Order: sequence, then C-alpha cells, then structure tokens
Amino acid sequence: MIIRLCLAQVNTTVGDIGGNVAKICEYIDLAKAESADIVIFPEMAVTGYPPEDLLLKPDFLAKATSAIQTIAKHATGITAVVGAPVTDPDVGNGAVVVKDGAILGTYRKQLLPNYGVFDEYRYYRPGTDDIVFDIDGFTFGVNVCEDIWYAEGPARDQVTHGAARMLINISASPWSITKGLMRERMLSTRAFDHNVYVVYCNLVGGQDELVFDGQSSVFSPDGTLVARAKAFEEQLLTVDLECEQVFRTRLFDARVRRIEDTPRPFRKVSVDAKVPPRVAERAVKEPTLSKVEETYRALVLAVKDYVTKGGFQKVVLGSSGGVDSALTAVIASDALGPENVTCVAMPTRFSSDHSLSDAEQLSQNLGCHHHVLPIDGIFESFLNSLGPIFGDLPTGLTEENLQPRIRGTALMALSNKFGWLVLTTGNKSEIAVGYSTLYGDTAGGYSVLKDIPKTLVYELCRYRNAMGEVIPENILTKAPSAELRPDQKDSDSLPDYEILDPIIRMYVELGYEPKQIVAAGYDEQTVLQVIRMIDRNEYKRRQSPPGVKTTNRAFGKDWRLPITNRYRPE
Repeated sequence: MIIRLCLAQVNTTVGDIGGNVAKICEYIDLAKAESADIVIFPEMAVTGYPPEDLLLKPDFLAKATSAIQTIAKHATGITAVVGAPVTDPDVGNGAVVVKDGAILGTYRKQLLPNYGVFDEYRYYRPGTDDIVFDIDGFTFGVNVCEDIWYAEGPARDQVTHGAARMLINISASPWSITKGLMRERMLSTRAFDHNVYVVYCNLVGGQDELVFDGQSSVFSPDGTLVARAKAFEEQLLTVDLECEQVFRTRLFDARVRRIEDTPRPFRKVSVDAKVPPRVAERAVKEPTLSKVEETYRALVLAVKDYVTKGGFQKVVLGSSGGVDSALTAVIASDALGPENVTCVAMPTRFSSDHSLSDAEQLSQNLGCHHHVLPIDGIFESFLNSLGPIFGDLPTGLTEENLQPRIRGTALMALSNKFGWLVLTTGNKSEIAVGYSTLYGDTAGGYSVLKDIPKTLVYELCRYRNAMGEVIPENILTKAPSAELRPDQKDSDSLPDYEILDPIIRMYVELGYEPKQIVAAGYDEQTVLQVIRMIDRNEYKRRQSPPGVKTTNRAFGKDWRLPITNRYRPE
C-alpha cells in the first residue's frame, strides 16, 4: 500500500483567522486534486504563529474553534491535520485531525518551549494525549514542533506504545543561520532511531522579528531524506510513502523491542478511508541554500511580510551612500518592487560628494525613487537656537548626534505625510556597541539589518551584486564613515569590524566570558572595551524598532539584559 501525503507549506498571518482558513481550504482543494490521502498544515496555521497575547482573548479563541469546524466541513474525502489552539479543558497548542465534517481527534503539544523567543507556558497547558490514528491499517502519530526534538519525548511514545509507523510533526520553527542543517540531522536521527517515517511540515513567512523558512521534509525509516520543499516560499509538497517498508525493516530491528518502558495504552482512532492502489512517484528534493543566499532570502521575505501584513505598501529610508543603507535599499526593492521604495539623501556640510553620487547611482541602478533633502540649514538653526545654552562648551558628540536626529525627523515626516514605513539601516555591529544615535538612526518602523554584523553586510552585498550589479563598487571599497565630522571613520571609535564582529558573536551569541574571548586570541583591553559598550547600551536597544532575527541569540526577546545593573564581567 502506498499512502499519498501533501505537505501544505503555507504563509499565514497572525490574527487573520478568516484569511488563514480560506488559504487552508484552498490548499485542501489542491491536495484533493493530487488525490492525496492526507494533507498536513503547519503549527497554529489557523491563527498564525506566534499569536502571543491574542490567546488571552476569549473571542479570539472562540473564532479559532469555529474555524476548525469550517475546515472540517471542507475536508470532504480527505484527512487534514491542522494546527490550531484548542480550549478543552484549557488552552493547548493543538494538532487537529479532521475529515468529512468531523473532528477525528486532537493532539496537544506536550513539550512547551520556554527559552529564546518562546514563552509557551504563558499561554498553553501541556498535553497528555496518548492518541494515534489508523488509515486503512496504517498507524500514524501526530505531534507538534518541540515534541520531535527530544529523543525520549512524545514521538518515541507514539512509536513504542502506539505502534505508529509514521510520525507527522507540524511546526512553526523560526529560521536562523545554519538551523536548517541542524534540524534535518535531528529529523533524520528520529526517523532512524524509531524506524519510522518522519513527516515534517513547517511554516513559511515573516512575523515581526521572526522569519520561517519552510523547507518541509520527509525522512524514511533508515534516516534518508525522501523529499524537501522550497526555502522561503509557499509550496504544496506531494510525496508517496510505501507503508510496508516500516513493517519489513522492523522485523530485523530489535531496538524497539528492547525498550523497557511500562506499556501505556494508546487510543487508536480509525480514519474512515480506503487507500487506493497507486504506483509511487518520485518525490521532490529542493536543494539547500548557502549561508549567504539563505540569509538574503530570509531578509527579503521578512521585509515583504512585515510591510504588507502590517498594511503598508511603500517604504522610505535614508540613503547615505554607505554600505548599510545600500543593502537595505536593495533588500526592500527585491521584497516590494523598486517602485515602492524611496531613498532620501540628507547631506550636511560633512557629507562627501562621492557619498551623494553613490547614493544617487544606487537608486538609478535599482529604479527606485530618489530625493535629495539638504538638512544643513536645519542643522545650523539648531546650533543657533542651542548656542545661548551651550555657551562656550566645545563642540563634539552632541553636535554630531543632532544630524541623524534631524534626518530621523525628516523621514518620519515623510512617513506621516505619505503613509510610508521607515526602514532603519543600522547593522548588528553598530547596534551592539551603541554606535548609533537614539531617536536618530533608530527612528523608524523596522530594522532590516538588526541581526546582521557588518562583515556579513559586505558578503550579502557581494552576493546580490553577483546576480546583477546594483550596488556601486565605490560603496563596497571605501572606508565606513558616519560623516558627522570632518574626515570621520568608524575605525576612529571602534575596533576593525573583522575584530569587533567575532567578539560580539562570542559574547552575545555564544555566552563566552571575557577571559575565554581573550584566550581565543583577542586583545584583553579591546575585549573589555567592547563588552562594556555592549552592556551599557541596552537602553538604546530597548527603544529601537523590531528587526529580522537571523541568529540563535539576537537582540530582542533572546537577549534580556537588565538596563539598570552594576554587574561588570571581568
């Protein structure tokens, strides 16, 4: 017997229950056209993920419950596995199995993540469901995201006590650099260890600071990848699985028989369906992406979804002629179309001619809108107005910071007048050490490069130019400068980025102590200087806009350093 599955890798919108249900029903129809026996949707597909405090609203939960009934009625002649909140007896993160207008059974997520960006204990009660399903004599278990990540978790119980030959895992697993490879290794291991098919259906799309990569996949009982969906795109992935393969291989594999757990009764729910005879077709294995390509595509999708799902159509950003604003403009143009991107150059007396010409050339190459808005007169007015109070005090950082604050005000004025979302252009290296002006560089609605270190900014620019040169070469070769005073360079205030970025990564992402970073070959005074800058600038980061999470520990929900604290690492 060959069972046909369709993995519906869809891009849902948090809170748009009606729109999500319409998309789910659309994909159910597509799966019917494929003559599928089962169609599978990601975790919390009904509500979007993560719904966060929407789950504290009774009306929201009631609408989600009603939506399941709508989906069940639409699933005629096909079994659908759908992620949704369930409320009996308490709120749970559920995988609901429906067919022909009926809810056949519900599984509630048992292992609730409460780390990093996750705080599911705030919303859900862990499930205790011992349930499996049977379709034409073939038993399968259903679980949710985190449940598959543990070797001795619910997945193992569904195999050893529920006799499941296939595990369907519905997920909303946020993307980060290198996570895809780690995740596939884990899924392959689960399939091999349990001698079972593992079917993994993941969400795709952007949601605030998170981006979901999709890459839904299927693994055979020997751990071999059978099928993989595209990265960062919606897709209906169809795959045929030979049911008898699991039974045959288990006859020669005694590992499951040696598990000495006390037997637990599992409720088996029969799906009223007869699997038709068919010949297995070759499944699709989409290729994996390089680190740089994967990161670039994640940023494009995140920007597109944040802007459009938030009700915006167009964006505006300050174009300085530097590498960060250039990359931000290119990503925005790829995400939204250049006709929806406006770049604004705002020169002062310290702006170089080449910065203005580079910014203009970038906009011409992209085909986006470009304006030059000189702000030196406004800057002079500020200096004159503040002069009587400043007196004879020497000029310095205060006067430098006035310029980006004027620029932030100008961009927000354009945003208010035309309804454009302001994209900020600061990168992770600058944000980490506070090399940015509060209420200036940080003024905006979305921070595209918030989790992208400066060295990776250059890699992403080179990658994008390889597809067709849009970023002028001069932008990529000149020394980085904020151009807020004569002959200024970033290196006047910061270590070289080739030194700074690894220190930031070791301290922020890997949790190294200063002495461990020094032992890795970095100068002790430089390390302590960088760490002091990171720690004392938490107040700036808390007031910065949300941005795309690309690492396992990004500034935001992942990083919760107290603003007021006297601890100093040594």
